[in-house]
Amino acid sequence: MVSAPTTVTITGAGGQIGYALLFRIAAGDMLGPDRPVRLRLLEIPQGMRAAEGAALELQDCAFPLLHGVELSDDPRVAFDGCRIGMLVGARPRGPGMERADLLAANAGIFGPQGAAIGAGADPGVRVVAVGNPANTNALIAAASAAPDVPADRFSALTRLDHNRAVGQLAAALGVGADAIAGVTIWGNHSATQFPDVAHATVHGEDGEWMPVASALAERLGGTAAAAAWLDDEFIPRVARRGAEIIEVRGSSSVASAANATIEHVRSEELGTGSTWTSAAVVSHGEYGVPEGLVSSFPVTSDGSGYRIVEGLELDERSRARVSASVAELVAERDAVRAAGLLQA
Repeated sequence: MVSAPTTVTITGAGGQIGYALLFRIAAGDMLGPDRPVRLRLLEIPQGMRAAEGAALELQDCAFPLLHGVELSDDPRVAFDGCRIGMLVGARPRGPGMERADLLAANAGIFGPQGAAIGAGADPGVRVVAVGNPANTNALIAAASAAPDVPADRFSALTRLDHNRAVGQLAAALGVGADAIAGVTIWGNHSATQFPDVAHATVHGEDGEWMPVASALAERLGGTAAAAAWLDDEFIPRVARRGAEIIEVRGSSSVASAANATIEHVRSEELGTGSTWTSAAVVSHGEYGVPEGLVSSFPVTSDGSGYRIVEGLELDERSRARVSASVAELVAERDAVRAAGLLQA
């Protein structure tokens, strides 16, 4: 029996990341080969022609799972009946723009979208904010959707940072990415984030799992060398990978961001399996993160939504790094509150 189509709304659908998302979603890469989808493409008026072109290409692909494509520049139309919301479109930071201005500009985007989700989305809706500053944009959207949609239905993308960390470790250890487990991204999707390997393991040639820290020490010539590599190369490179890509290719991450977004939704909808991944979700006070903040944690899902992995030990240095990133999230929240853009 074929299930009813799942309505997926993508904002900024005429942009590069939106374009990279659409065809993979329609092919079943996100929700599986037996779950049909209906796509809603939300764009600003200036972006509608690009979205229209993407819709024509989707039709030309004749995807068996695609049960319709609808375009709109009205959030209330685009989110009506939405089951999965992917908030990709955001205001980028321009030359000379202060962070407070960036937050205010994005509040003007994500606030109305959150209100539209609250007004008309499917009762089981789940939403991921991709456009930056993603954590605080998710917070704004969730506040604007209240009380009709629980805040826990909103998350922000740190799967890209998670994948970047796994990729760096796999390269350093000479293994495939599937041999790495237990990596965590803590905090904000920004340069303050903390890619943590304290609980990460690697599947060795002998078929046994061993701590990543021990494997790095073996490969790099000792514990001190491994610690130096983690502090001086790994952590800053993961945190600043986006800037590195802009410098090298002349534009921001597109394919990797779209891939991570698909994986974020797939893991939440279909389950994470035997290990955890990373996602920015609403805190209930776990690990000392203030309640209500959208912060990255280790998370699992059984298909009913992300849940924070609790009980992991953090040493003093790790807690300091997490606290620094969380402090940035608090400052962002307080800035949009002070501007009257977020409910207290």
